Amino acid sequence: MGRTKKVGVAGKFGVRYGRVLRERYKKICSYKEYKCPNCLKTGGVKRVSAGIWMCKKCGIKFAGKAYKPY
Repeated sequence: MGRTKKVGVAGKFGVRYGRVLRERYKKICSYKEYKCPNCLKTGGVKRVSAGIWMCKKCGIKFAGKAYKPY
């Protein structure tokens, strides 16, 4: 079972741990704060689209992973 649009970051668990726990994990990961690689401030990095991230504080756009910036 690979990652799809529906399972997102919880796709790495496959069929293990149950649907509810995988959904909770996905929700928690979506609110995690990441550091900007340019200005090193926490909490300003937001996902623009799959693999494209943007820092709200310094305005830099950078490429990263689909569900995590690095």
